[in-house]
Amino acid sequence: MTENNELKNIKLTSDTQSLINVVNQLFPGEVTVQFIGSLKAGFVRHDQAQIVQDGEKLYVQVSDLTEPNFIASHELLHLLMTLKGFPQVYFPLTSGDDKLDEQLQYVGTELYDLVCHFVVNDEQRKHGMITDKIKEEYFKGIRHTLSPEIGEIDGEMILRLVTLLDGFVFFGSEISKFEDQLIKTFPIAYDAAKKLYKKLNDKPVDSPFTLRRKVVMLFNAFDEQLKECKLPALQLNNFAMLTSVLSERQLKLKVNQVFDIYHSELMYAETGKRAYVGFTKSDDQNSFVADGPTGEKESAEYFKTLYDKTVKELFEDLKIPYLIR
Repeated sequence: MTENNELKNIKLTSDTQSLINVVNQLFPGEVTVQFIGSLKAGFVRHDQAQIVQDGEKLYVQVSDLTEPNFIASHELLHLLMTLKGFPQVYFPLTSGDDKLDEQLQYVGTELYDLVCHFVVNDEQRKHGMITDKIKEEYFKGIRHTLSPEIGEIDGEMILRLVTLLDGFVFFGSEISKFEDQLIKTFPIAYDAAKKLYKKLNDKPVDSPFTLRRKVVMLFNAFDEQLKECKLPALQLNNFAMLTSVLSERQLKLKVNQVFDIYHSELMYAETGKRAYVGFTKSDDQNSFVADGPTGEKESAEYFKTLYDKTVKELFEDLKIPYLIR
């Protein structure tokens, strides 16, 4: 079968089409699904689609045709969560080391996404999009992504940990069907992912606030697990900025009642200068980043200026998005 015929034979299900319609009602431009190429890997992974923006148009580009509706709907649900006002993760800071920055951004995005998958997977299940066949193909995707452990901690441990934790979120209790194979192939990472999932699966993700809380918890728990594996902590609570979810009362409070601000050793990526980072007092998570003066006297005055504002004034002055509970 030729590539063109292959693409012509792809039909969007009514559920996928309905999802496109819902997203288009919320997005100010136009959202469409495109199928690129004719690859059929025989397994499913979340990286088989990407979102590309061209002006007012968004394209959900599916690059593997193994399960095109499953992959397209998965990406559309992520987009729908953004449009409905769930917190986002940002990376405005730099360590000055491009390779380290890329690793931190990758892991931070993956951990954020897998918390979103509690919502995405649940919606797909409700509409019958996660079939037994797709479960088998998802498991094949895990095996294709990861190399077997070698009996000790190696450079792939973080990838194994993230991938297997996402597997727990996808399968839930049904991961027991694959447990023997996973324990045999990835004994260290599987045990660590199981511990993380137990902590992560305590309460449902049913609001922007609970999503943020769970992402913050995972950033910290992931570091604890890395330390157990004798690996350095990533400190994503410092490096990654998460959208704040604030009450109307908090917005009226002074900044110093809600946030602690530090002149970070990390730099503001846009300017290369040391950044001012605001951490929410309640969870110690990076919630805003500002670019300010560098001199000692000027810094002290800038701190005072920031702390004297109300929370609402600060976010609006810095043009940083926030959400209201």
